[in-house]
Parts: sequence; structure tokens; C-alpha cells
Amino acid sequence: MSTKMTTKELAKKVVNHEETFILDVRNTDEFDDWKIEGGKVEVINEPYFNLLDGIDPVADKLNKDQEIIVVCAKGGSSQMIAEMMEEEGFTNVYDLEGGMKAWSEHLEPVKLGDLKDGGSLYQFVRLGKGCLSYFIASNGEAAIVDSNRMIDNYETFAEEKGVKIKHLIDTHLHADHISGGRQLAEKVGGTYHLPPKDADEVTFDYAALEEGNDIIVGNTTVNVQPIYSPGHTIGSTSLIIDDQFLLTGDILFVKSIGRPDLAGKADDWVGDLRNTLYSRYKELSDDLTVLPAHYSFAEELGEGGSVSARLGNLYNQNEGLQVDDENAFRKMVTENLPPQPNAYQEIRETNMGKINPENEKKREMETGPNRCAVQG
Repeated sequence: MSTKMTTKELAKKVVNHEETFILDVRNTDEFDDWKIEGGKVEVINEPYFNLLDGIDPVADKLNKDQEIIVVCAKGGSSQMIAEMMEEEGFTNVYDLEGGMKAWSEHLEPVKLGDLKDGGSLYQFVRLGKGCLSYFIASNGEAAIVDSNRMIDNYETFAEEKGVKIKHLIDTHLHADHISGGRQLAEKVGGTYHLPPKDADEVTFDYAALEEGNDIIVGNTTVNVQPIYSPGHTIGSTSLIIDDQFLLTGDILFVKSIGRPDLAGKADDWVGDLRNTLYSRYKELSDDLTVLPAHYSFAEELGEGGSVSARLGNLYNQNEGLQVDDENAFRKMVTENLPPQPNAYQEIRETNMGKINPENEKKREMETGPNRCAVQG
């Protein structure tokens, strides 16, 4: 029997920047589209069917005593290959339990810091998809921003911290992952907040996330102040927490900027995107810590696995913020776009409440990498 490694165990290795070696046995096209990444992750791909007659195709690339984690789509093929390797004398082989399917759903909570009035802010890092969500805890209450659909993770965390979830906030209508905000709000009796300009077609009630509508979390004042910042969607709204943290949604990332085309409106929205990045954010304090809703590159994972950057530093380092010519900017964000996220239209309709797929279908819809950024 092969030795299993859980996604939690692998996540700890990735966020702690430990040397990690992965043998991915999925088909090459699947591997090229999406794989496990991290600062010190080395990964090689050899399709499962090439190894059915023996592990010779990879044997000369591996040391028999090194730690090797075998990964496949769902965990079956990796178990078989790991057992074959053990029979050939490899002594430190694991197969990833649940494969890439499970990896896609793992959420790793990372503490970002304490808030001024006794609260705390946490970032939930979805390593398999690059999604980032936020958990604000203060005096027995909590708010969650841009939650993923795996809501059990947030409920368990709230229980551990002894807080009651009161507010669920989406900075915009997501197109690359299914939001858990509305479902979790219904389950815990909380309020679901969504920008009204992104809510024209939704089928449910929500509280309007609008500039000036502060959201109070706990008796101590953790103020979440929306700033209307269109560009990625027409309703995209940023949040300032405790005068320290700027939650930018999918407008601004550490290494890139948001793409304006996921509702088919790239040409219409590129001006809004530029105005938000080059005017509205410029008026804010350089010392704000930018906390985006996604990351695209393994090198964005910092200490403990968190993803963040000082706003002033991004204006010096992020190429998307340094295009002075308006036409050059327009060209960059309309011509440099990666492929659309898998099933993005179905995901948008799910987040609008228009369709409600089965859980297995939701998993399938979300398969693949984050594609919310413009590629430089």
C-alpha cells in the first residue's frame, strides 16, 4: 500500500517554502494547463500510460531515497505508480490523496495581522487555484470577503476562533470561481453584500456594497469602507480595513492587473480600469497593504504563504501601473489576455443564482488555473 500525503500536508510544505518534488502523471495537456506550483516546488510530468509497463521512463530522473510526491487527477493512478516505485526500491514515495481535484479545493488560512481594536485579519489561500479570501474577526463577530464555495472551512475556522459569521462580502461578481458567500450567509443567518452594479441579473436578495456604506464587524470598530473601483467588472468595489489594508478584489494584483473582459466588455471597461488604477488608488496612502482576491505566480507567495504588497511599492514595481500612454494601456489590457477561465459563463450564472449545478459539476467547472489577470 502506498503512503498517502494529504493536501494539508502538501500545503504546509509549499507555504513554508520547503523543497518539494512532484511527479505529475496526468496527460501532458492537462499538466501544461495547470499544475502544483510554489517557490521551491520542482515538478516533472510523465503521463501515467507511459509508466504502465514500468517506471523506466522516469527512473533516471529520480533518486531512490528522495521524497517524491506522485500526483494525478483524482488519486487513483498516483497510488498505482507510487506502489510500482516502491517495488522498484524507492523508499520515500507518497501519493497525493484526492489528486488535483482535492488540491484545487484546499484552503490554507494565514494570519496577516492584528487590527487596531483587538481584531485579527486572516487570508485563506487556495493554493490550487490562486484564489484569496479574507476572514475579519473582531469581538465575537466575523466578516468574510470573496469566499470560496468550500464553506465548511470558514465555519470550522469561525468555531475555532469563537466568532459568529455576520457578513459575507463579494467585491464583485466572480467569473473564475463559485462564490460561497450567499450560501454561507443563508446557513449562518448573515448578510450577503454585493455591488449593485454587478447584480442586475441576480435572482436573490442582497445588501448593496456601495461606497459610504461602512460595515461594522464586532463592537470594536473594524471599519470596512467600500471604494467604488470599476474595471474588472462594472461593479468592482475595493475595501479598506482599519486604515491598514486595501482589499482590491480582481482590480490590482501583486504582479499584474485585472482583466476587463470576462463579461465581454473589455473595450467598454478599460477606461474604468485605468481610472481606478491611475487615479482613485493614487489618492490612497502608499502605506496601505494591498490584498488581492487572486494571485497568478508562485513567487507572489510570501512569508507563511501570504500574498500582499505595499501600495506604494506596486506603483514602482508592477508594470501594469507604469503605462503612461492611454492607448498603450488600452492595447495591453485588450490584446494581452490569457484564455478565458474554464466554464466562466456558467460560473457567472451560478453566482447570479440563475443555475444551481450539482456539487460534482461545480468542481468540474472550477478545474484549472486562475485566469483573472492581464498577462504582461
